Amino acid sequence: HVSPLRAERTYAMAPEPAAAALAYRDNPILAALPGHLAQFIVDQNYSAYTPVDHAVWRYVMRQNYAFLKDHAHPAYVDGLRRTGIGIEKIPSIEDMNEILGRLGWAAVPVDGFIPPAAFMEFQAHNVLVIAAAMRQIDHIEYTPAPDIIHEAAGHAPIIADPEYADYLRRIGAIGAKAMSSKKDYELYEAIRRLSILKESDRPDPAAVARAEQDVAAKQAGLGPPSEMARLSRLHWWTVEYGLIGDLDCPRIYGAGLLSSIGESASCLGPEVRKIPYTLDAADYPFDITTQQPHLFVTPDFARLTEVLEQFAATMAFRVGGAEGLAKALECENVSTAQFSSGLQVSGVVAEVRTRRPGAPPCFFRTAGPTALALDGRQLAGHGRERHRDGFSSPIGTLRGQAAPLERMSDSDLAACGLEPGRPAAIEFESGLRLSGRLESTLRSPDRALLLMTFSDCTVADGSAVLFRPEWGPYDMAVGASIVSVFAGAADKSAYQQPSLVPRERTVTADRPDAALRLLDLYRQVRDVREGQRGLAALPAVWEALQAEYPCEWLLPLEILEICRQRGLHPELAAALRRYLERKALAEPGLAKLIRDGLALLDSAAAPN
Repeated sequence: HVSPLRAERTYAMAPEPAAAALAYRDNPILAALPGHLAQFIVDQNYSAYTPVDHAVWRYVMRQNYAFLKDHAHPAYVDGLRRTGIGIEKIPSIEDMNEILGRLGWAAVPVDGFIPPAAFMEFQAHNVLVIAAAMRQIDHIEYTPAPDIIHEAAGHAPIIADPEYADYLRRIGAIGAKAMSSKKDYELYEAIRRLSILKESDRPDPAAVARAEQDVAAKQAGLGPPSEMARLSRLHWWTVEYGLIGDLDCPRIYGAGLLSSIGESASCLGPEVRKIPYTLDAADYPFDITTQQPHLFVTPDFARLTEVLEQFAATMAFRVGGAEGLAKALECENVSTAQFSSGLQVSGVVAEVRTRRPGAPPCFFRTAGPTALALDGRQLAGHGRERHRDGFSSPIGTLRGQAAPLERMSDSDLAACGLEPGRPAAIEFESGLRLSGRLESTLRSPDRALLLMTFSDCTVADGSAVLFRPEWGPYDMAVGASIVSVFAGAADKSAYQQPSLVPRERTVTADRPDAALRLLDLYRQVRDVREGQRGLAALPAVWEALQAEYPCEWLLPLEILEICRQRGLHPELAAALRRYLERKALAEPGLAKLIRDGLALLDSAAAPN
């Protein structure tokens, strides 16, 4: 039997994400977010959650509490209390923020999976992104799409542990700099589409099969994984699906496991391989739409940061040089190259020249709009408009000069024939030559030379002409080396870099009359529990369920619970028990859910 609520999928959000961000402008942590992240924030629209949504939340949280109090990291149970996440109803993100603020964190609702780069950047600013949607009752054990159970009840509680919270912020900060490719984003959109289909109302099997094939094809064609792909694996095997403690008897701390009443139990069994957590985890891909065949166990939260730093040491933002520029060239997205002078050049890297494999770069070029910045702030007059067709520059020291060009004083420059208003000809150690009239120089507040602007300029590498006088003024970046290369623009707001926002949005389905009637029955039972309706209403609800909704199991369980707690309607309680036990025998797919629910009623572990 399929519940009519299957056609009642609700995504509790407003249609204008950027406008929804205004509701959080009074929160100091959220007010400090970069403006380009606002477009991912949606309205939780708390009133759209139905009595069924709250019933599903309550069932999952009661089961989780009973199991996880003994099998999760000790921070979990305490974290539920400290972050304002209760058992009885879905939390309001606004209420959560009042408590999260005491921990130095905040939360925002978003629409399902958001791009990894944006996800990481939110974390870097101590902000949890919480998918506002609520899983369907048919996916009560495990949902292929992120929902508020996963995000709020999974991620939020563990940040009450300061060491883990620092790791979460740190991996976000490092992830915000990670290089990703266009193929990464195409795979992300394919996975997002598949998760939406699987969690949608009565998904078309053929459409799901096509989406699965699309994901498989994009994974196969991904090529060597990018920095972001490998870092996302570390994030997945820790933040999402991490185990902690002894390899033979670990505890759970990953949000995906904390929020899955099916996988939280099965993951600890021998059928799931347990692997010591090391940097090797970056080489293990994952499938977000199914349960995991293996998991990684860290001895403590300190190991997470240790492995993260090992990985960061290999990233372009740390190594810079030709290796960093090569990664930028491969990613085909906007990235920033930082010179040793401090100058930051943001654009799409199109060319990198070196003298031999493994040698430092001697020249690089961007294609398309490029901007120059210092310390993350765009330089006046050096935005996308001035450099709309790209930017290029030699890299290195001048031939015969011991001091790097960026540290030369005006008198040092004059000694090299570099005086404003006069013709100049210089040669770099790499052999690149520049000739032209020096028009001006630009220095940083600490007097480092950042930029030299030439007119009538020619830049050549042997017989190859890299810049011609007829192309206009030539702004030459100054720096002996490239010390860092990272994803995105240095000043994203000024650069107005378009964020990769998902094209496909989750939707709200219409509710048939049968679903509306069932919602009303759930509402009546909830009103009884909360004291807004008398216990005498329960027998009538049970009669309606038997006559109209023979597939129901959760609402009968809730009625039985109230009867047991209040010690009333013993005959009704007995009938409900018999009904549920028969249903567990007749429908294997519901057997574990029903028996776990009954076991919780029979035990002293059920929370009040």
